[in-house]
Amino acid sequence: MTAKITMMGVKGGPAIRPGSHMPTSNLVQMGGRTILVDAGLGATRGLCDAGVALTEIDLVLITHLHSDHYLELGPLLHTAWVAGLNRPLPIIGPAGLFPYWEGFLHAMAFDVTLRMEDEGRVPLGPLFQLTPIAEGLVHDGGGLSIHAMRNVHPPIKDSFALRFDSAGKSIAVSGDTAYMPEMAEFAAGADILVHEAMLLDGVEALLARMTNGDDRLRTHILRSHTSAEDVGRIAADAGVGQLALTHMVPDGDPDFTEAHWSAEVRKHWTGPLHIGRDGMVLTA
Repeated sequence: MTAKITMMGVKGGPAIRPGSHMPTSNLVQMGGRTILVDAGLGATRGLCDAGVALTEIDLVLITHLHSDHYLELGPLLHTAWVAGLNRPLPIIGPAGLFPYWEGFLHAMAFDVTLRMEDEGRVPLGPLFQLTPIAEGLVHDGGGLSIHAMRNVHPPIKDSFALRFDSAGKSIAVSGDTAYMPEMAEFAAGADILVHEAMLLDGVEALLARMTNGDDRLRTHILRSHTSAEDVGRIAADAGVGQLALTHMVPDGDPDFTEAHWSAEVRKHWTGPLHIGRDGMVLTA
């Protein structure tokens, strides 16, 4: 059975600009399941562009609570509801999702109540069953298992990589993380590894254009993300089938092309390499 991941948003960070990709969201389809991994800005449109009805989602996983990974979660779930979703949908993510969801329901109370009374909609809140994420097995059923590993993304502690296994196929997603050798063990033998990446020279170029950050942003980026060279090292150590770059920093800068990304990764990785683009589909 084919395993597939669609990278619906491959940009690192929450801001979008002309020429940039969209922030993080991924669609995993394997084991007969349709799974949304992260819900950054544009996730709803990304699902539709991938040919997936919002009512077809079986599971949502949120890797951590930076806005570019969950900003659109509430709007996406509301839109799925008005599109006809009337069955429970499990959501697994950090405990901070609970106040986020409660706040979203409070903010949308007028609309939700009106649609229930005026249009006969089922209640919105009870449709979504939130479960805190933790290391280890987070889902096992229908021939699909999902494991989570805490990664290194300071100052956030509840930040996770994910691995999906079904019918002999495996997809690993790093989440946002600094370089950690343990990632190679977690992703060992995966058919596809989707890993975040940064270009160190590109980080400096990005920071030089920033108007609302200071040196703390540089510190955060450099201590919380993985250089493209180290991503190549992880892929080689893990012996994966394919490597795809996502959450790329910088993004949309014409001074840094696919050749720059490839040159860094190729210092260690000689296998199939995909420089992420919004809507890119990988199969195993």
